[in-house]
Amino acid sequence: MNQSPQDPGMNTALSGLKVVDLTQYEAGTSCTETLAWLGADVVKIEPPSGESGRYASTERKGLDSYYFIVMNANKRSVVCDLKSERGKEIVRKLIMKADIVIENMAPGGIERLGFGYDVVREINPRIIYAQIKGFAPDGPYANFLSFDMIAQSVGGAFAVTGVQGGPPLRPGPHVGDTGAGLHCVIGILAALQQRHLTGRGQRVEVSMQDAVINFNRIAFAGQMMRGKPMERTGNQSALGASAPSELYACKPGGPNDYVFVYTSRGGNRHWQRLLKVIGREDLADDPRFSSPEARIKHVNEVDALLSGWCRQRTKIEAMEMLQRAGVPAGAVLDTQELSEDPYLRKRGMFATIEHPVRGTVTMPGFPVKLSDSHVPVRTSPALGQHTEEVLSEWLGLSEKEIQDFRKVTAVEI
Repeated sequence: MNQSPQDPGMNTALSGLKVVDLTQYEAGTSCTETLAWLGADVVKIEPPSGESGRYASTERKGLDSYYFIVMNANKRSVVCDLKSERGKEIVRKLIMKADIVIENMAPGGIERLGFGYDVVREINPRIIYAQIKGFAPDGPYANFLSFDMIAQSVGGAFAVTGVQGGPPLRPGPHVGDTGAGLHCVIGILAALQQRHLTGRGQRVEVSMQDAVINFNRIAFAGQMMRGKPMERTGNQSALGASAPSELYACKPGGPNDYVFVYTSRGGNRHWQRLLKVIGREDLADDPRFSSPEARIKHVNEVDALLSGWCRQRTKIEAMEMLQRAGVPAGAVLDTQELSEDPYLRKRGMFATIEHPVRGTVTMPGFPVKLSDSHVPVRTSPALGQHTEEVLSEWLGLSEKEIQDFRKVTAVEI
């Protein structure tokens, strides 16, 4: 029998919690992966062909994609055909034992399978039933489909990303998908706490559009200030009230050899420190730079001062010199620089796992650190890898019953 991704005896934040994972792709899988990283026993229910994300983005046919691997760490996989009555019977039994059920199927999908909220809460009144959809289920777009870029479009992120006069741009981070998943985790944890008090479960609902709107609260503050929609401000701060607030090219001039330098709109302390670092203390009393408002009016001169200084240094040198003097600055680090950073690996922000087919894989870990709960990152499961042990542990099925069920799935596990 394979080792469970979470040892029930482990002293972790969510040890003992059982999660039935009916998710796919990114929004839902981000939610369930987070619960697994906090110690919950997450059982991923997959059709005999596997979750769509396993193979949709792979560069080698039939091999689990890296996309799937980074989204499904620390979970267990059970193959179960939800279109068959036997498969539905097994999932109903798992739900009876579960604390949480999570799904992010297309609108109406889970109801067509017979596992809508009204049905599931009858099976288990204590269940926390979480759903992530593209749009609010009671709104005019309830039946519309969504992916990350759709959510970012309709949630306002595209509209405020880019340069003034240019087209909207897709922000790089997946705040529509993963952001919705993390919002869902917050709701689940709150619902669990309320269940401790009431003994009742409830439904947790997250819309991807709503999640992106929440990420954009500062943009709405800017709209309130100006009385009109927020414009694209490039690298300027969201409220457009700081200078410098820009990327500056550094040597040797590679595609990511830039440092971002920012000084607060709340006074002159950062600016005065910056002048000292770049050797221009003679400008300390210059009226063009005497206040945040003045610097905004003379942003071109500010950028010229910083550009010349930064071009003589690497992005790391520039960041370290400025930060050590108390000036906010950040080098533009690419994915490889981050994943190979020794400290980030030591901290666990990047973990090296052994995938049964891919071999050694270094993937992002979990950013939340708890002093009394530690869950090592473990590889994503092979398709159906834990069917036997989950049906035995959760449901107490005999070996013969498990073998009979495996035959029904019509796949070799």
